[in-house]
Amino acid sequence: MASGVAALTLLSATGAQAEGRGDIRVTKTVVNGGNNVIVGTTKRVTYPIAITIRDNSGVKGLSHVSVFNKTNGWGFSDWVDTRCEKKSSTTSVCTATMTIAPAWLPDSLPDDVNHTAGTWQVNATVKANDGDYWISDHIAEFKMKRASKLTTDATPEPVAKGAQLTVTGKLSRANWEDLAYHGLAGQDVKLQFKKAGAAHYSTVKTVKTGQAGKLSTKVTAASAGNWRWYFPGTTTTARVVSGGDAVSLK
Repeated sequence: MASGVAALTLLSATGAQAEGRGDIRVTKTVVNGGNNVIVGTTKRVTYPIAITIRDNSGVKGLSHVSVFNKTNGWGFSDWVDTRCEKKSSTTSVCTATMTIAPAWLPDSLPDDVNHTAGTWQVNATVKANDGDYWISDHIAEFKMKRASKLTTDATPEPVAKGAQLTVTGKLSRANWEDLAYHGLAGQDVKLQFKKAGAAHYSTVKTVKTGQAGKLSTKVTAASAGNWRWYFPGTTTTARVVSGGDAVSLK
């Protein structure tokens, strides 16, 4: 378990393997409650890995947990705590707490650390009360994504009914090398509208981000309501929804 610095692990080119002694096994693993792990530029991120373990003598706990990019083998997360909850005489759920401080990330890898965003895997070594152990590779997969931001501005406000409304915005993404957000070009972003008094937004059109992540489009103002942009995300970039910009009619 690393402490105070990014834990970097290099994955070998071989496939998933498991070895050990006895009948102890991992039967289920859930990372971050089934959600993506999103890392920005300043805020420390902490997430759980819940590992269900079974052995006929009962479960002693975890002796190793690591996470890293499935393709290139690099990763960054500190394993800082483990708590095991006994479910029966043979089964326990051991939850490993992992943490990431963005300040670790610049220059933490010989390559661009942004290349570690994407699909990650979990490895763990589990132990039983009778001395059985199992080295479990690739017990789960999850997405480690770069955080994103999105803005919306609709003008003019108010607008005459039937007139043209210009809706602009900007999509940006966390860069783990310089710990800043930069505009993200070439992405499909949905323009959404919620009529005044309505409960939900609906998609009006899809617009591609231009240089520096900028968005701009024109729509006809048929009614008062809120306009926003919605980016569904990618395998490496987090989903994000902008705040709504309310536009009234004059």
